Amino acid sequence: MMRLGLAAIALMILAGVAFGQHQHGQTPYAGLQQRVVKGLSEQQITDLRTGRGMSLALPAELNGYPGPIHALELADQLQLTDQQRQRLGELYDAMRAETVPVGERLIEQEMALDQAFARRSISPQTLAVLTAQIAETQGRLRAIHLGYHLTTAELLSEHQRHRYAELRGYH
Repeated sequence: MMRLGLAAIALMILAGVAFGQHQHGQTPYAGLQQRVVKGLSEQQITDLRTGRGMSLALPAELNGYPGPIHALELADQLQLTDQQRQRLGELYDAMRAETVPVGERLIEQEMALDQAFARRSISPQTLAVLTAQIAETQGRLRAIHLGYHLTTAELLSEHQRHRYAELRGYH
């Protein structure tokens, strides 16, 4: 019974803090208006510009299809052969070469959407076009990352894929 009372008190305190923040104009978005591209964080922009996956390949990663960079990071524990290491390095370089330009394009598209709103020049037609372009680019970027997970899985033995999942904390 005492725990229930303490939980109720804690809930009231948290509710009061949240209400107080809302009363003073604080929202989860406060400060984000300063972003260069409103729809992307600085970390997302950096990730797009460097070809990082940004969790785009989670369906592959969490279902036994490792990414090339993560497999290379675990090369010793996976007992990768020299040939596997070389091929994974090549795959990673190819993936970055393919994803960085697409990431740059996505940044440009997000910036165009942001600027259309900032200039108050957005219309329903422009909105539809810009968001469709962004969606297509996001899909292309995701497909590239997922494709490299497919190829990486083919290079590893079943034992290495299982060990990879263990090392990454999936099993």
